[in-house]
Amino acid sequence: MKNILLRSISGAIYVALIVAGVLINNWTFLALCLLFTILSLIEYFSLELHATASRHNYLTCILDVIGGIIMVGGTWLFVTDFCIYGMTAYLIYLLARLITQLYIKGVNPVESLSKSFLGQLYIALPLSVIMFIYATSPYLVLAMFIFIWLNDTGAFIVGCSIGRHKLFPRLSPKKSWEGFWGGLVFCIAAAFVIKSFWPDAYTLTTGQMVGFAAVVSVFATWGDLVESMFKRSLNVKDSGKIIPGHGGILDRIDSLLCVIPAVACYLLFM
Repeated sequence: MKNILLRSISGAIYVALIVAGVLINNWTFLALCLLFTILSLIEYFSLELHATASRHNYLTCILDVIGGIIMVGGTWLFVTDFCIYGMTAYLIYLLARLITQLYIKGVNPVESLSKSFLGQLYIALPLSVIMFIYATSPYLVLAMFIFIWLNDTGAFIVGCSIGRHKLFPRLSPKKSWEGFWGGLVFCIAAAFVIKSFWPDAYTLTTGQMVGFAAVVSVFATWGDLVESMFKRSLNVKDSGKIIPGHGGILDRIDSLLCVIPAVACYLLFM
């Protein structure tokens, strides 16, 4: 009972933080994305440093976190002010990261650079791309989060009730096909509700909104499985403990990291 209460309180704070960050203004949204970037990259490299015999240098970890901050902040500058200096700064990071590796001894350079650039690709890049979605409409970003949360909720409720057929037992034994379809139905139902009650906030047609919800549901599931793949390969249960009862930030935004690129592509086609 105590654990459920703790999860509920921390979950409510997490949701309130995201809603406030998205809706107040573009500065709070930047702060939210930077917070996600910093904490997620720290967790990512902590998994590498402590869960394996990796010798990824602490200095390079710091440099990679700075690189992620530059990528997200530079994209925000480009979207809001059409300023390219942030992009230029990121090129400097890439050069600095490659040159720094020359002076690090006792580490496999290909392995170390691969871990660095995977962190940029997996975490910093999607959290940069979300800036373009936000520039289109903050409400689309909010809807994206809502669909992710409802997908998790629907999958949990339906999966626990009637789940029988395993979705991906190699990576996530508890996920079921019934749960997947339940999450999808929850998202599509939410799309109709959102479009009905807040038609002026969304320029997408009802059909496009349903498609939007379906894209989020499918890629949220894949995003969760991708992080499960990483954690299983490193033999860890959670990416961190920063959110009581929920684990780390990566555990919370794993779906988001796959959803963002998929939604960006969907909106471009629309």
